[in-house]
Amino acid sequence: MNIVDVIRSLAGFAWLAAIGLGVLAISRTSRNQSAKGFGSTVVIVLVLAVVLTTLGAGLVYVESSERGVVRTIRSGGVRQEALDAGLHWIIPIVEQPVMYSISNQTYTMSAVSGEGQVVGDDSIRVRTKDGQEVIIDASVIYQIDPNKVVQLHIAWQNRFEDEFVHPGARGIILDAISQYGLEEVVSNKRVEIVNIITEELGRSLSDNNLRLLDFVLRDIHFSEGYAAAVEQKQIAEQLAQQAALTVEQKKQEAEQARQVAQGQADAAVIAAKGAAEARLINAEAEAKANQLLAESLTPALVQYQYILKLAPGVQTIFIPTDNQFILPLPGSVTEPVVVTP
Repeated sequence: MNIVDVIRSLAGFAWLAAIGLGVLAISRTSRNQSAKGFGSTVVIVLVLAVVLTTLGAGLVYVESSERGVVRTIRSGGVRQEALDAGLHWIIPIVEQPVMYSISNQTYTMSAVSGEGQVVGDDSIRVRTKDGQEVIIDASVIYQIDPNKVVQLHIAWQNRFEDEFVHPGARGIILDAISQYGLEEVVSNKRVEIVNIITEELGRSLSDNNLRLLDFVLRDIHFSEGYAAAVEQKQIAEQLAQQAALTVEQKKQEAEQARQVAQGQADAAVIAAKGAAEARLINAEAEAKANQLLAESLTPALVQYQYILKLAPGVQTIFIPTDNQFILPLPGSVTEPVVVTP
């Protein structure tokens, strides 16, 4: 309760007191009782009531969140300057204050009943560039420009929200979204659309003595038919992605099998090459050994080995004195070995 309310309350009590004292004085007079002193008291209370009433009618207290427009019967109909926060004096009867809140205000347009200022569905239905219907829920956060309250009062009075903010915001949203396709609205162009609406709406509110604080695109709905089509499309895309993953998995398995087979083939080639090289090395070693062996053979050594092959355990050969034993030696047909006693 501010000081103006206190003064008005005191004025009311003073009037009640004056009326009560007046009735009491009349009652005492009618019963031939002394009413001495009541008359002066009634006059004093009446004067106090008039003074308090005049003060209550002339004083205006403006809250910090308000601005006051003073209507007057003088030329122009209103004072040129609004009343700022604090206590002010106006001429009773001749002037009358009209208060406007300069606090932040939110106007919500929603499909859900009870969320916005309008009872029932107040969402925005708009056709996109490709002919699809979308349903928009949005909020406009704004305030009255404290420096232009008088101009707002002259232009709109207290009808600015219903007759300007609501239809103006709807029209700007409709114009902006209709320039884009549905996929753009719900995906990569949403921020751009919000920026366009914010810029255009801010300009429109400023031209009408209001300030736009924020524009919120709260939600985007689709028609039931399109929502079902989108759901089917998503299901098809998921199935296609799953099929693609299956194909890719099979490709990877085939590539893995090919790499395993290639590794086995490479290992077999390496093993065969190793075996061939080993055989070549053995053959070369054997040839070298045979060459060395051939170079080391002499006729005497051959004869000796030949005799050993005949009887490996023989240390001495006895031959009769009257016979000679002639043995053909390998590699020496023309020169037999003669063993004599």
